[in-house]
Amino acid sequence: METEFQDGKQEVIEAWYMDDSQEDQRLPHHREPKEFIPLDKLSELGIISWRLNPDNWEKDENLKKIREARGYTYMDICDVCPEKLPNYETKIKNFFEEHLHTDEEIRYCLEGSGYFDVRDENDQWIRVAVKKGGMIVLPAGMYHRFTLDTDNYIKAMRLFVGEPVWTPYNRPHDHLPARNIWTSLSRQKVEIKLLRLTETILNLPVGLFQCVPCAI
Repeated sequence: METEFQDGKQEVIEAWYMDDSQEDQRLPHHREPKEFIPLDKLSELGIISWRLNPDNWEKDENLKKIREARGYTYMDICDVCPEKLPNYETKIKNFFEEHLHTDEEIRYCLEGSGYFDVRDENDQWIRVAVKKGGMIVLPAGMYHRFTLDTDNYIKAMRLFVGEPVWTPYNRPHDHLPARNIWTSLSRQKVEIKLLRLTETILNLPVGLFQCVPCAI
């Protein structure tokens, strides 16, 4: 399922490394020069994403397939903007606090756009820009945050397995099992990638080296 519904995804989901500026969080915050990131890099971090048809989401068979395959039984829709979100200033501030969840965070952008900032395996910030039609799944245990962009509006579908639990654990919460699992899996993926690169450079048979799972 993770590799389906990918056509045109780059038009609605982009990613880049962020600068360290303290300017308005809604600005793009590109580094100089800009450092865009292939969407495959997000997959290595455990992030899953698709492009769907938001204009027909109620009858969209692709969305239905994703929900059934991944067990997303709960769904609601949230408008995030000053005019529609109660206690907007407080909530947007909370969204931008670096935190993690013990479950996946699933968001499907039906209208508007926004930024999901995530930490990579080296603790650097990656900004993931999601536009109308983009659906993204952040893995449990990944430190992240959210902000609107300068358009100040996103209409997002929230999905969850079973009854929703929205509890954010602000950093540091490195002792949580979900964090340990994410860290271990990310490390293993990096090690496997380096081994495959070594095999390619040395012209060795693929799979000659083995990656031993890390203890968690």
